[in-house]
Amino acid sequence: MLFSRLALAQRERATLAPYATFSDQSRGRRFEEAESAFRTPFQKDRDRVLHTTAFRRLEYKTQVFVNYEGDYYRTRLTHTLEVAQVARSLSLALGLNETLAETIALAHDLGHPPFGHAGEHILDQLMRARGAGGFEHNRQSLRIVTKLEKRYPDFEGLNLSWETLEGIVKHETVYDAPDGAGTADEYEPQWRPSLEAQVANVSDETAYNAHDLDDGLRSGLITPTDLVGLRLWDHFTSELGFDPYRVSELERRILIRELLGWIITDLIEESQRRLEAAGIRTLEDVRAHRAPLIGHTPEAEAMLKELKAFLYERLYHHYRVVRQVHKAEHFLTTLFGAYTSRPAILPPEVRANIERRGLERAVCDYLAGMTDRYAMDEYTRLYAPYQRT
Repeated sequence: MLFSRLALAQRERATLAPYATFSDQSRGRRFEEAESAFRTPFQKDRDRVLHTTAFRRLEYKTQVFVNYEGDYYRTRLTHTLEVAQVARSLSLALGLNETLAETIALAHDLGHPPFGHAGEHILDQLMRARGAGGFEHNRQSLRIVTKLEKRYPDFEGLNLSWETLEGIVKHETVYDAPDGAGTADEYEPQWRPSLEAQVANVSDETAYNAHDLDDGLRSGLITPTDLVGLRLWDHFTSELGFDPYRVSELERRILIRELLGWIITDLIEESQRRLEAAGIRTLEDVRAHRAPLIGHTPEAEAMLKELKAFLYERLYHHYRVVRQVHKAEHFLTTLFGAYTSRPAILPPEVRANIERRGLERAVCDYLAGMTDRYAMDEYTRLYAPYQRT
C-alpha cells in the first residue's frame, strides 16, 4: 500500500489534535517549488536539514566537553539527536505534528560555533567590538538554512517551509533567548510559535538537564556526594533504592533513564492540563495565548531549576571546563584577528564572500562553521613553526 503526500496529510487530519500544525496548511516556501509526491513539506524540510554540511559538523562541536576529552561524552550532534527523540515523544503523546517538532529540533543548533556557548560568547564580543552586529546562534542557524548552505541552483539555502523557519527563529530556553534581530515582521515576533516549536524548546532543556548530569558524573567532575541534598537526586536514589553517596555505572544509567522518563511524563500531563484550562481549540488560539502552553508543573519546575543551578555552578564552571573556555577564547580570538588583519590567508571561497557580506561577517561565518578540531588544527597550521600550512 502506498501513501502519497495527500494521503499522509489526510492521516494528519484524522489523527492529530485540532491545534496541531497541519502540513497541508503550511504557509509555504520563500521560493516556489513542487512538493514531493510521497513526503509532506515538513518531512522534506527534515530531510534537507539532515543532509546539510552544518548538521554533519555538529559531530565535532562541543556540548560541554571538547571532543578530544573522550568518545563517550555528548557532542552537539548527539545532543541534537536526543532533543529530537524527546520532541517526538512529546508530540506523539499530545497529538501534535511530530515531524515538524523533530525538524525544528534537528535544526535548532545548526548555527552553534565551535567550543559551545563559550565560542558563541567570544564571536559575539569580537563582532560587536568591530561594530559588525554581534553573533547569536539562533540567527546563525537561520542564516545557514536561508543563505549559507549551497545545494540548489535557483536559490540560496534550503528553502524550508515557513513553520520550520519560525521554530528556528523562536527557539528559546533558559540559556538561549532569541533577540529577533534581523527577522523584522516576517516570523511574527508578537505571536507565540506553534506548539511543535514550543515542544522543541522544552525538549532542548530536557535533553541537556539529563545528559549533562550523566556526563558530569561519568567524567568525575561531579560526584554523587556533591548531589546529595538536591531534591531530584534524593528523590530518585530513594525511589530506586540506591545509595545516594555511591552510584555504580549501571545505577547511574538507570537513574538518568528514570529521570528522563519522569521529566517527559510531567511535561505531557502538565501541557495537556494547560491546553484544556486555556480552552485551546486552534493553532490561532495557541499563537494568541499570552504564555507558553508546553511546560512543567510548578513542583517539577522548582526541582529542575535547582538542578540547573547546580550544574551551572559545579559543572559548567568547573575549573577544567573553564580551562576549555580559556583555550576557546585564545583560538577564536587569534584566528579572528589573523583573518581580519590579513584576509589573503583565507581560503578563496571565503574571500569570495567578503564583498557581499563584509569582511567581519564573512570571517565570522567561516569560524562559526568550524568544528572544534578544525579550529585547533587551523591554529596549528598558522602558528606552529614546522607545520605545513
